[in-house]
Amino acid sequence: MNDYIVEVSGVSFRYDRRNVLEQIDLKIPRAAFLGIVGPNGSGKSTLLKLILGLLKPLEGEIRLFGTPINKFKDWSRIGFVSQKANSFNTGYPATVFEVVASGLTKKTGLFRFLGNEAKKEVLDAIRSVGMEGYVHQNIGELSGGQQQRVFIARAIASKPEILILDEPTVGVDQRHVQSFYEMLERLNKQLGITLILVTHDIGAISNRVTHVACLNKHLYFHGDREAFEKLDDKKLSSWYHHDIRLLSHEHG
Repeated sequence: MNDYIVEVSGVSFRYDRRNVLEQIDLKIPRAAFLGIVGPNGSGKSTLLKLILGLLKPLEGEIRLFGTPINKFKDWSRIGFVSQKANSFNTGYPATVFEVVASGLTKKTGLFRFLGNEAKKEVLDAIRSVGMEGYVHQNIGELSGGQQQRVFIARAIASKPEILILDEPTVGVDQRHVQSFYEMLERLNKQLGITLILVTHDIGAISNRVTHVACLNKHLYFHGDREAFEKLDDKKLSSWYHHDIRLLSHEHG
């Protein structure tokens, strides 16, 4: 069995005439927690869209679970959480349970009543993100960080093998960012979900992730966390094209 469940080989992409990604080679092993870092406009979100099949590479190949992406059909194996908390309609009339349950529509069908097993899956997902005390609360009444936890529960309710998160702490109060990353770490370690996280906060993720990819049009670094933490600030700054310091936040 191939240990790499995402393989990006020689991938390039451009918008109009502007090159965004050039010759990206990236392999993500099963059960990894990969943090993708880099400055604004470095191509991080574009890379996620390519992996999700929302964009097609100009050149190169992407494989998911060993299958070329143009032939891959089993998208229920991949969950995605975007920057939803930053723009969510707080007047949306749905409870936490209902929002998470909507993540099972591919499995149960639209407008179908949930059986006992499906209800259990929904409650398990809610419990796994620490939101069991809010099951019947309206989603619009929650804080940004709580909403993001609910969206993650929705994404994992169908038990995906990969969870992709694009800047998930946008709209999350800074006081709660560390507990949010702790929650992601638990999902990775306890449920064995492969996580791919795009973030600007190098320090916040450096002691949570197992692997790091530093992207700025080119892939400057891809390796385990320990190797990344040994990099000096001068090298990081040259990749970011401005001064940057790697500061690791306290773990817990």
